[in-house]
Amino acid sequence: MNSKIWLSLPHMGGNEQRFVKEAFDSNWVAPLGPNVDNFEEDISLYLKEDSYVAALSSGTAAIHLALILLRVQPGDEVICQSMTFSASANPIRYLGATPVFIDSERTTWNMDPAFLEEAIIDRLAKGTKPKAIIPVHLYGMPARMDEIIAIAKKYEIPIIEDAAEALGSSVSNKKCGTFGEIGILSFNGNKIITTSGGGALVSKNSEYIKEATFLATQARDAAPHYQHSKIGYNYRLSNICAGIGRGQMKVLPLRIDQRRANFFFYRNELSDLSGISFLEEPEDFYSNRWLTTILIDPNMGASREEIRLRLEQENIESRPLWKPMHLQPVFKGFPFYGHGVSKELFEDGLCLPSGSNLAETDLERVVNCLQKVYRK
Repeated sequence: MNSKIWLSLPHMGGNEQRFVKEAFDSNWVAPLGPNVDNFEEDISLYLKEDSYVAALSSGTAAIHLALILLRVQPGDEVICQSMTFSASANPIRYLGATPVFIDSERTTWNMDPAFLEEAIIDRLAKGTKPKAIIPVHLYGMPARMDEIIAIAKKYEIPIIEDAAEALGSSVSNKKCGTFGEIGILSFNGNKIITTSGGGALVSKNSEYIKEATFLATQARDAAPHYQHSKIGYNYRLSNICAGIGRGQMKVLPLRIDQRRANFFFYRNELSDLSGISFLEEPEDFYSNRWLTTILIDPNMGASREEIRLRLEQENIESRPLWKPMHLQPVFKGFPFYGHGVSKELFEDGLCLPSGSNLAETDLERVVNCLQKVYRK
C-alpha cells in the first residue's frame, strides 16, 4: 500500500528544540517563563497594529476568556458564524449564553453580513441585544470584515474575531486577528504553525490582556497566600510549548508560501476538471491557504463523498468542509439566519491534503486520484 498522505501535519523548522532546551536548562518548566514572554512578543510584532497578546492553552480557551471579558452572562445571546468548528460556539454554552447562528456567503464562505444585520434587527425586536459577534476566517480565507465591522459599529456590538485558521491572512495588508475588539489564534497541531496545543488572545486593549492573563492563571489575587476573589482557569500556555512556538514563528512566512503553493498546484493541475471549483481570493484579500478546499458538482460525474472515499482507498486523508453548527445535534433549536449556503458547502465541499511538508510527489498522487475519478 502507498504511504499515508495526511491532511495537515505539524512541520518543525529546526529551532524549536533550541528554545525547548533553554526551558529545560533553566528549569522553566511551568505555565510561565521567558519563552512565553518572547512568544507573545513575536506574535505582537508579526501582527502589528499595536497588538497585545496573551498566550494560552488553546484557541477555545481564548474564545471562552474573550466572552468573559465582554461580560457575557447566562441568558445572553452571542452571534456566531454557523459554518465553523464547534470550538467557535462551545464557549458560548460554557457561560450559559445562547448562540445565534449566521449563514455563509459564497465569496468567502464566511459570515454573511446581510444575514448578520437581519439577525441583529430581529433579536432587538424580540427584546434582546446580542453581546458579541464571532465571525470566523474559514481555512485561512478572511471574512468580509469591512462590512461586518460597519454593522457591529452601527449596533454597538463588539467583535470577537476567530482567526484560529488564519494566522498570516490579511485584508488590505491588515492581518487577521487584529480587526475585532478581541482576536483569537490557534496553534493546534494541525494549524499553519503549532505549539503542540495552544492559542492566543489578541487585543489593542492592554486591559483585556491583563485581565485575560489574570483569569488564565487561576485568578490568584496579589497576596502572599493563595487568595481568589474571582473564578479562574488553568489556561496559560506552558513555557515548553511556547518554546516550540518561538521556533515556529521563525518559519511562519515560509509555511504560508508552502501552503499557498499547494493551492496553486492543485488549481493548475485540476483546472480542466469541470466538476471541481476552487475558492478564489476577493480583491485585496490574502489567504494563508491553511487548507486547500474544493467544491464538487455532483452533477458532473462524482459526489463529494465518492471522491473522499476514493482518496481514502488510495491512503490519502481528506475531510468534508465543516458541518454547520445549526445542523449539529448539540445546537438543535438555537436561532439561525440564512438561506442554507453553509449546508450546500458542507454537502459538496472537501478539504485536500495541505501540509507544508508535502512533497510534490504527494500532491501528484492526490491529483492523479482525482483525475482517475473523472476519467472513469
